[in-house]
Amino acid sequence: MGKLNLEAVIDPDSGFCFGVVEAINKAEKALEEDNDLFCLGEIVHNDEEVRRLASKGMKTISHKDLESISGQTVLFRAHGEHPDSYKKALAKNNVIIDASCPIIKKLQQKVKESYQNNEFIIIFGKHDHPEVIALSGQIDNDALIIESIEDIEVDIIPKKLTIYSQTTQSIEKFYEIIEFLKKSGKEVTIKDTICRRVSNRHPRLKSFCKKYNKVIFVGGKKSSNAKVLFEVCNDVNPHAYFISSVDDIDKGWFEQGDTVGISGATSTPHWLMEKVSRYLKSL
Repeated sequence: MGKLNLEAVIDPDSGFCFGVVEAINKAEKALEEDNDLFCLGEIVHNDEEVRRLASKGMKTISHKDLESISGQTVLFRAHGEHPDSYKKALAKNNVIIDASCPIIKKLQQKVKESYQNNEFIIIFGKHDHPEVIALSGQIDNDALIIESIEDIEVDIIPKKLTIYSQTTQSIEKFYEIIEFLKKSGKEVTIKDTICRRVSNRHPRLKSFCKKYNKVIFVGGKKSSNAKVLFEVCNDVNPHAYFISSVDDIDKGWFEQGDTVGISGATSTPHWLMEKVSRYLKSL
């Protein structure tokens, strides 16, 4: 125990979701078979985990790189992929390991059905998020993507519409947007596609954060899920800190005998939270 005598407790509900676990398991299995493995985009929005898998031989490539790789094994991550990615990979005789999350696969199918029914589709999500890019790609990029109420131009949206959500978005913000659209006179068909593995964490995370003097939230800087969950922490505990690695921790945040709760995103590996716990206990 270090001089500060900190108590550090890891949130039992934190860490990888099912889809990420499956993607990483598929990657590790391919690497164990001594294959060259190329992952299209970062397998998870967590730099530490990406580095760990790179040390085992996995190479992360961009969509532009996909045009020049042939006869290789390419892993499509849990976020899902644009239909063009499948065409490009197969055209170059690559083998695809499809690690798309089953929940996202179902979402993609639902969006296609809405499109075939000539529904006007809104997607609540980040324009540049791989899940949203892949989702919009299922319907020839013919969806209105919004990140907030401010993005909605009521006058140019038809009276009838169908709204979907990126799976890791805030359920509260999703329904605020729906309420706004209804008050604007729109007939809204709601497709609540927010992953309950994420949204159901909110009340439990609030309860967890209230138990401790300080909270360390571990997440990747590029993770949408991490940003949403950290907001939940910050709302109930003003002494919550967002970090991506142990190097981000400031000893000055803590006082003698503090109790510290450690939580993380669905893209945060458990080994990284354990590393944070060991470090805090050593202070």
